[in-house]
Amino acid sequence: MNDRMLMTLSPSGETRTDYVCRPERAADARDAVSSFVARLHPKPAAHVVQNLLLLVSELVTNAVRHAGAVSALWLTADRTGVHVRVTDPSPAHPQDRTPDLTGRTGGFGWPMVQRLAQEVTVRESADGGKIILATVLR
Repeated sequence: MNDRMLMTLSPSGETRTDYVCRPERAADARDAVSSFVARLHPKPAAHVVQNLLLLVSELVTNAVRHAGAVSALWLTADRTGVHVRVTDPSPAHPQDRTPDLTGRTGGFGWPMVQRLAQEVTVRESADGGKIILATVLR
């Protein structure tokens, strides 16, 4: 998994930390989140890290399962939150569906993402796929 960490200064003088990678599995994405938050100062609270791990794991799992791959995982932190951006090659937006309590067909991931994030948006990407943006407050 190729990755890179970027530190930038916004026009307002605020430091922003970005981390970009292309995970092939949810475990890779969790490793990326762990590495990313370990470098943040101040570190997010433990419950924020747990929410991020679960949220990113669900988004990457869904991208691999429903779109075939993750084009990029981009993590950004500023003083207010951690912002997650997952891109994949499918234009199909996530759909709410009744969760399957037998465990055969799922249906739990997208509602969980919506509950864990302060804000979630889905938009089209220039290459014909989609971008899912989610923010978890620090």
